[in-house]
Amino acid sequence: QVQLVESGGGLVQAGGSLRLSCAASGNIISINYMKWYRQAPEKQRELVAAIAGGGSTSYPDSVKGRFIISRDNAKNTVYLQMNSLKPEDTAVYYCNADIWGRVSGRWRDYWGQGTQVTVSS
Repeated sequence: QVQLVESGGGLVQAGGSLRLSCAASGNIISINYMKWYRQAPEKQRELVAAIAGGGSTSYPDSVKGRFIISRDNAKNTVYLQMNSLKPEDTAVYYCNADIWGRVSGRWRDYWGQGTQVTVSS
């Protein structure tokens, strides 16, 4: 079964950096888009970065210029480099990917378990 395993969260001071990783495992044939979302307490989940299979990226204004999404297709892994972190970046961060698996035989949307990022003021 396809799974996404996320890591790299933690506590960092404002202005610091963190690098999140999310590795997909299982009988994977192909991965289309890969994305990062975050959800802060009492707030809706929001998209913070997306990367297409061909490498095209997109970001909302709230993180543009500070966050960088990348992927290593050989490792089935997506990364989120977060720089110049602000207290308002504090949230649980989730990875998401559209994956064609051998078992499912179709495109399916998968989610990681989430990793906590806390930015102190």
